Amino acid sequence: MALARTITPPAGTAAPHALAALLTLGRPLVMGILNVTPDSFSDGGQFIAPASAISHAAEMAQQGADILDIGAESTRPYGGAKPVSADEELTRLKPVLPAVIELGLSVSIDTVKATVAAWALDLGAAIVNDVWGLQRDPDMAPLVAERGVPVIVMHNRDSADAGIDIVADVIAFFERSLDIAARAGIATDKIVLDPGIGFGKTPEQSIVCLARLAEFKRFGLPLLIGASRKRFINSVTPSPPDDRIGGSIASHLLAVERGAVIIRAHDVKETVQALRVAAAIEAAR
Repeated sequence: MALARTITPPAGTAAPHALAALLTLGRPLVMGILNVTPDSFSDGGQFIAPASAISHAAEMAQQGADILDIGAESTRPYGGAKPVSADEELTRLKPVLPAVIELGLSVSIDTVKATVAAWALDLGAAIVNDVWGLQRDPDMAPLVAERGVPVIVMHNRDSADAGIDIVADVIAFFERSLDIAARAGIATDKIVLDPGIGFGKTPEQSIVCLARLAEFKRFGLPLLIGASRKRFINSVTPSPPDDRIGGSIASHLLAVERGAVIIRAHDVKETVQALRVAAAIEAAR
């Protein structure tokens, strides 16, 4: 699929194929989470201070993260997050994003607003992570097409409905997103799919999505999973968010087994270690 038009990215924009290069490494990639928010479900407020955010980003880079995903508006999947304006997102990002980009890793901007994404791409962010899969801001798909950057298309719902077939719902959502992407001119090799574990889903539905992850491979696109510290873990083994590392790692290892190629995680060091050990064991077969 050809791009609608080709433009020269602004000075400072990262190479648009950075993610494609990473995906050729032949191993799962780890995306470290950096929330510069006061109200994210797991680490809200911990990294709202620019110095803390930059230090944490550097720590995740040292621990083996391949990608750093930075967001300035909480998208906590269980309610309670306060919507913020684009100006507020930028206010939170401006003291942090340039220093994070200077670390040299591919940086993903986690936003549903095209204006925020454009600003981050101008500075050198390499990936757009849209938790509403191009279906909220009508300017997002044209922006991604113009810049030629990869986009993470995540499934979401305004509220959970225990009565639906969640896998069918995710597939239908992806079909709508891919249609939007095609009409905007986004090349299919720039798209990553994320079933949105915890978002608009009951805990049981999140578990079903992980169990049936291979069904999303029908689109022939890379799959990203972010099960890190999510509430479904608590439904199996009651625990607060920062005490769900074991459940997160179990989920991510099984996700890789079922086809995930990018793992989005809070606990980078432990996730990298788990993936490397699993790969070593598998190679020894």
